[in-house]
Amino acid sequence: MSMYSEKTGSGEHGAVRRLGVLAALPQELGDLVDAMRAEGEMRTVTLGRRDYHVGTAHGVPCVVTLARVGKVAAAATASALIHVFGVDAMVFTGVAGGVGHGVRVGDIVVADSLMQHDMDASPLFPRYEVPLLERASFPTHQPLADGLVAACERFVAEDGPALGERFGFKAPRVHRGLIISGDRFVSSASEVRALSEALPEAMAVEMEGAAMAQVCYEHDVPCAIVRTISDTADDHATASFTNFLTDIAGAYSSGVLLRFLRAYAATAGAGVK
Repeated sequence: MSMYSEKTGSGEHGAVRRLGVLAALPQELGDLVDAMRAEGEMRTVTLGRRDYHVGTAHGVPCVVTLARVGKVAAAATASALIHVFGVDAMVFTGVAGGVGHGVRVGDIVVADSLMQHDMDASPLFPRYEVPLLERASFPTHQPLADGLVAACERFVAEDGPALGERFGFKAPRVHRGLIISGDRFVSSASEVRALSEALPEAMAVEMEGAAMAQVCYEHDVPCAIVRTISDTADDHATASFTNFLTDIAGAYSSGVLLRFLRAYAATAGAGVK
């Protein structure tokens, strides 16, 4: 084992299983680290130029960290959470561009599955298929995703109208479906059209989720991903993303994670494995 090992046996019968919580950017974690600090002892372990915060959040043993931006960063962080910190499940939270029909700024998408839209090893392998894994899409863990959907629906019902009125968008809605990932910030209408034509089931596009899902699939670790729609990935995406990230993303992440973690703690992580 590494000198940094934090494995604890948190998956023992009756214990709340240890959860890894990731985001790409600080605003996307909301107040989660502050909540851990307030709840009790929190240790910070620096590994691979990342800070991993180990403690309890809303009653759940957690390791919370910034994966940073991009698929390599997400995969490296997910691997560390599994092999060094011994998490039993993983949740990624953050913002994304909406590409699905009817997906609007302020809506929330919970992933059923994820794909890398820029994976193309053809003609050796079919487009989008990850070589040697014989699959293009990676499923999320249904009980975790169900928990996120329930938390999102509670958040939207309780806080959505005020947020929509405050920030000028219609009442948020919760969607569930395919999220696609790639190492490119999608920011033009032509790119959105190309993605929608190639992957018509896609609801949102971002830069990390499918990489984390692949690592979790390879190691049989349950995972789930929730994304708030900050922009519609078109020519206005840069300005919309920046404003949303600064003004709104933290409120969404804090509200959804609070509700999700409390429910997770109440069921002792039941159904995770």
